[in-house]
Amino acid sequence: MGFFRLLRWLLLIVLLVGLTALAILAADEIHSSRLQARYLARYAADLNYGVVEGASDAIRFPTHGPFDQRMGYVDLPLITQRLAERGFVPTHQARFSDELMNYTGHGFFTPYREKTRAGLDLADCHGEPLYQFRYPYRHYADFAAVPPLVGQALMFIENRDLLDASRPRLNPAVDWVRFTRAVLAQIGRMVNEDLDAPGGSTLATQIEKYRHSPDGVTYDAREKLRQMVSASVRAYRGGEETLPVRRELLLDYLNTVPLSAAPGHGEVNGLGDGLWVWFGADFDKVNALLAAPPGEGSALAAQGRALRQVVALMIAHRRPSFYLARSGRDDLAQLTDSYVRLLADAGAVAPALRDAALAEPLKFRDLVADPALLPADLGKGATAIRARLAGMLDASLYELDRFDVAAAATLNGPLQQAVSDFLGKLRDPEFARSQGLIGERMLAPATMDGVRYSFNLVERTPGGNRVRVQTDTSDQLFDINEGSKLELGSTAKLRVLATYLEIVAELHGRFAGQSADELRRIKVEQRDNLTRWAIEYLSSARDGSLPAMLEAALERRYSASPGESFFTGGGVHTFNNFNAGDNDRSPTMREALQGSINLPFVRLMRDVVRHTMYQVPGSTAQLLDDADDPRRMQYLARFADREGQVFLRRFWRKYQGKTPAEIQATFLDGLRPGADRLAAVFRYLSPQGAPEELAAFLRKRLADADLTDARIGQLYQRHAPEAFDLPDRGYVARVHPLELWLVGYLSAKPEASWPETVEASADERQAVYRWLFRTRFKGAQDSRIYTMLEVEAFLEIHRRWARLGYPFGHLVPSYATALGSSGDRPAALAELMGIIVNDGVRLPTARIEGLHFAAGTPYETRFARRAAAGERVMPPEVAAALRNALSEVVEGGTARRLSGAFKLADGTTLAVGGKTGTGDNRIAIGRGGARGLALNRTATFVFYIGGNHFGTLTAYVIGPEAASYRFTSGLPVQILKSMGPMLLPRLEPQAAGGCPSPRLEVAATPGNNPTLPTTTMETADE
Repeated sequence: MGFFRLLRWLLLIVLLVGLTALAILAADEIHSSRLQARYLARYAADLNYGVVEGASDAIRFPTHGPFDQRMGYVDLPLITQRLAERGFVPTHQARFSDELMNYTGHGFFTPYREKTRAGLDLADCHGEPLYQFRYPYRHYADFAAVPPLVGQALMFIENRDLLDASRPRLNPAVDWVRFTRAVLAQIGRMVNEDLDAPGGSTLATQIEKYRHSPDGVTYDAREKLRQMVSASVRAYRGGEETLPVRRELLLDYLNTVPLSAAPGHGEVNGLGDGLWVWFGADFDKVNALLAAPPGEGSALAAQGRALRQVVALMIAHRRPSFYLARSGRDDLAQLTDSYVRLLADAGAVAPALRDAALAEPLKFRDLVADPALLPADLGKGATAIRARLAGMLDASLYELDRFDVAAAATLNGPLQQAVSDFLGKLRDPEFARSQGLIGERMLAPATMDGVRYSFNLVERTPGGNRVRVQTDTSDQLFDINEGSKLELGSTAKLRVLATYLEIVAELHGRFAGQSADELRRIKVEQRDNLTRWAIEYLSSARDGSLPAMLEAALERRYSASPGESFFTGGGVHTFNNFNAGDNDRSPTMREALQGSINLPFVRLMRDVVRHTMYQVPGSTAQLLDDADDPRRMQYLARFADREGQVFLRRFWRKYQGKTPAEIQATFLDGLRPGADRLAAVFRYLSPQGAPEELAAFLRKRLADADLTDARIGQLYQRHAPEAFDLPDRGYVARVHPLELWLVGYLSAKPEASWPETVEASADERQAVYRWLFRTRFKGAQDSRIYTMLEVEAFLEIHRRWARLGYPFGHLVPSYATALGSSGDRPAALAELMGIIVNDGVRLPTARIEGLHFAAGTPYETRFARRAAAGERVMPPEVAAALRNALSEVVEGGTARRLSGAFKLADGTTLAVGGKTGTGDNRIAIGRGGARGLALNRTATFVFYIGGNHFGTLTAYVIGPEAASYRFTSGLPVQILKSMGPMLLPRLEPQAAGGCPSPRLEVAATPGNNPTLPTTTMETADE
C-alpha cells in the first residue's frame, strides 16, 4: 500500500511539473512568440516570386478585397484580355514559387510589402511625367514622420503592446489576451445575444480585413482565421525580428484606414485624407501641432482641436459610415471625449491638452458649400490619354486614377507644352499681330477671345503611327480632336477625291486587260459617267497604266457654274462657290482641289453617287429608265427581301449592343435637324407621346428655333401615327425606312437577336420598296425611287469612308456631304492623311506605348504594344496621286503661304501638302433659309510635312456668336507657318519626332520585392 501511494504521489508530482512546464512554455510563447517566429520565418522565406519574360505560368491574382480591387489587381486577368484585343502583349510578369502557389491556393493572402499609396503615372515618350495621381493624397512618408502622440493614441485605442521593444519576436497578428476574451464573449453570446462581445483584432488583422477580405468585412470565424494566418506569415516574411514590421503596421494603418466616402470626393482612406476631407484640416499643420509640447492660448486650442480630430477618426474606423454621417456625429463626439480622458489618465496626454481638446467642438466640413475637391492640373494631351486608357481598361477615370499602373504615352511632352503655350497666346492681340494673324478673313482684335484652336501631330514609325502632340485650347474636358463632330468644310473634298480615285482604280482593274473593240461593246448605264469615261480612256490611251489613268482622272474637267439645281437629299438644292470669279470656269479636278472650288466637287459627288447606285448588288437603278419594264414589281419584291436584309444588317451593326437611349441618341445625331423630320421620327418612336413631350423634344434638338405652341400642335397632328406608313415616314424624315423601323424595334426589344429581327422585319422590307410604285406619275415615282437609291448609295460610300478612318456611323445622303455637311473630326482627318502618306496602308495610331501594372508586387505585369504591319485600304497608286495633288494645294492653291516654309538645317526643303476647309454651320430658318442660326464656324488644315509627319490644325468658334466671325482656312495655315520654328527640330530625320524608339528594358529579378527598371515607354475656302 505504501509503495502504490508513493507511486501515485510521484505521478501526480510529475504531472503537475509537466503541466507547470507547459504553462510556463505557453506563457513564454504568448509573451515572446519565440516558437512562432522560428517556424513562420522559415516557412515565409520560401513564399517568394520573381519576374520572368512573357506571360507567367504560375501566378494567382486576388479575387476580392477593397484594396486589391482599387489597385486593379483583381481585374488584371480581364485587363490582359482587353489589352490583347487592342494589340498589347505581356512582356514581363511575376511568377510565384511552388510554395507560394500552394499557400495562396489555400486562400491565404499573398505576403509582400504592400503599397500604402499608389495611382496612375503617365509619362511622355521621353519618360518624363505628363500626369500623376496618388491615392491617398496625403500620407506619412515614413514612421519617423508620425508624431509620437498620434502613434501613442492609436496604440492606446487599438493595440497597446504593438511596439513593445522588450518582445523583439512578437507576433503582431495575435493578442492572446484580447483573442481569448473575444472567444469567451462569442461563446457567451450563444447564451445571451445582448451580451457585449469585444473584438479580438489587432492592427495587423484589421489591415488584412479592410484590404483583402470580401467587402472589407469579417463574415465568419473562417475569415477571421484567414486574416490571422495571413497577417502572421506576412509579419515574419523578413525574419524572426518583427519590431520593424510592427512599425510598418502602425504606419500603414494610419495611411490606409478606411474612413467612409464623401460626396464629391469619393472614398476616404488614411488619416491624412480623413482630416482634410471631414474636417478641412491641414495635415501638415495638424502633425506640427501634435509634435510640439502643449502651448498656451490659441496655440493650445489649436493643439486640442487637432488631437480631438485625430482621436475621432481613430474611433470612427469602427463604424465609419455611421459615425461620419450626420446621424452618428454626436455619438462620435461623446466617444471621443471618453478616449481623450482615458489618454490623459494613462499619462499619454497632458491635462492642459486634454482640457483644450474637450473644449473644442468636433466641427465637420460643409461638403456642399466647401466640397473636398482634389487639385487637378491636366493638359489636353494627358486628358486624351487618360480617356483612351480608361476605355481600354473598361474603367472610369476615378477608378483609373487609383489603379497601381504606369503608362508610357507617345506624346512628346516638351513639344506638347510648347504648342499648347503658343496656341494659348493667340488670344493676345499683339502676339497674334506679330504672327500675321490679324486682318481680313483672319482674326479681329475685338473678338479673338472667342476662337479656340486644336492641333495634333502624328509621326509615322516602323511600328505604327505615334501621336506626338494632341492639344486644344478649349476649357472643356472632352478633346476636340477626338471627341467632337464638326463641319470642317472643304476638307471633305479630300474624302470625295479619294473615293473618286479609288473608283477609277477599280475600273482600271475591271477593264484594263481588254482590247479597244471589247471595251466598245460594253453596255454602260446612262447615268454612270465614271464607267463611261474609264472605257473611253482605256479605249484610246497610249499609256493604260494605273498611274497614268489616275493622272488623267485628275485632269477631267467639271463646270463650276452655280446655275444648276441639284435634286439630292430628297429635295432641290443649289450651291455656290466661295469666289464668284470661279463661276464661269471649268477647272480640272486638280485645279478645283487647289482652289477649293465647290461646284466641281458637287458634280463629282453626283457622279460618284450615280456610279455607286449601279454597283449595289440587286440595285433597281436600271429600272429608272424604263417605266414599262415588266420586271419592276417582281424585281422589287426580290430586292426587298434579299437586299433589304443587306441594308438592315448594316443598321443592325450600327446599333448592336446599345441601350435604347444610346440607340435613339445615335440615330438622332445622324439626322439632319428639321422640325418636320424630327416630328415624323418622334411620332413613330413615341406614338403615345403627348404634344408637350413633342415640344420638349423639338426644343431640345432645335435649340433656339422659333416654335410656337400652334406650330407644335400642327406638327403633332400632321405626323400622327396613322398619317403615314413606314416608307412615307422614312421619306419625310429623309432616312432609310428600315433604319427607322430598326430603331423603333430595338428601342422596344434591345435584347432581340439578329434572326428575330429578320423575321420581324419581313413585312417592312416588302413595304419599304413596294410603295414607291403606287403612283401613276413616272416623274414623282422616279424622284422617290431616286431618293431611296441615293440613301443606299451613301451607305456604300460611307463604307468606303469608314475604311479610311471616317469616325461616324452615318453620312448625310446629299451632295452637300462633299462640302462637309456630314461632319468630321480632326483626328480622323489626320488618320486619312496618314493612309495617304503611308502609300495606302492604314497603320494603327498609338497614343499609349506600354503599361506597367503593380510594379514591385507579386502581380507585376508589363504590356507593350505589338508591332503591326497595318492594313492596305487604298491602292498605293491612288495614295501617290493624292499626295501629288495635295502638294499642289500648297505650291499654288489655298495653302500657298506654306510653300517652302519648312527647311531643315542643311537647307533641304521638306515636301508639304494638305487640304484646307472652312465650315459655317447654320440652321436655316424661314422660307428658303432666309434667316439662319449660327452653330459654329471652323477653319481646318489637314497636312503632311516630309515623309513621316502629318496632322491637323483647326480654329473654331462654337455657339451663336460664330455669326460674327469671318476667318477662313488661311488662319490655320498661317498659324502652322508661325509654328514652324518650334516644329522643325522635331522634323529632322535624326530627331525621330524628338522621341526615342519605344523599348522595354526589363530583367527578371528574383526575390520578394524585385526592383525593375521603369518603362521607356457656308461651306467655303479662300
